[in-house]
Amino acid sequence: MTKSKKIYNLEERTALFGENIIEFCKSIKQDNINKSILNQLIRSGTSVGANYCEADGAESGKDFRHKIAICKKEAKETKHWLRMLTKTNPEKLSECRILWKEAQELTLILSSILLPKNKSKK
Repeated sequence: MTKSKKIYNLEERTALFGENIIEFCKSIKQDNINKSILNQLIRSGTSVGANYCEADGAESGKDFRHKIAICKKEAKETKHWLRMLTKTNPEKLSECRILWKEAQELTLILSSILLPKNKSKK
């Protein structure tokens, strides 16, 4: 997949995001500070896709919205951990920015799913 090609299947996109987080984390040196941040980053980054799968199998509209809200929360948390990782690994800034941008796009997509449907008045 080229960087300019967007995936519009959200299940695939969130899974790919998790995979990219894992691959990125494997490239970071393991020390006492990084280990804690990497653990949190992997948990939140892979949780976006896992919770999207849960939303896809939701039992009700309320359950669906709840799971999508969790996806959004996890995407936002991932942005936080990427920011912390750039503090301990400034040489990884450009890679973090790419992942941060995807986390931001996912946050915006998930936010739009949560917006209330416009009810037209007749």
